[in-house]
Amino acid sequence: MLIIQRRVGERIVMSNGVEITVAGVTKRGVRLAMKIPDGLVVLRGEVHDSIAAANAAAAATPFDAPLANESARTSRRT
Repeated sequence: MLIIQRRVGERIVMSNGVEITVAGVTKRGVRLAMKIPDGLVVLRGEVHDSIAAANAAAAATPFDAPLANESARTSRRT
C-alpha cells in the first residue's frame, strides 16, 4: 500500500488521466475531488468488497445446480 500525505488543494496524478485533489479535511473525514476518465469505474471499498464476495459465491456454485426459476419453467410446459 502506498501512503501519500497531501494538504487541502494538493493533488495526486495517476496514469489513465486520474487526478485526485484533497478538497477538505474535517473531524469526520477527508473530502476528495476526483477527475476520472469516462468508462473508468470507481466504487467505495465496501461496495467493491460486496461485489467481490457475491462473485466468489457465484463462482463456487456447482455448474449443475438447478436455476432458481427452473421449476417455474418446467411447470408451465406441462
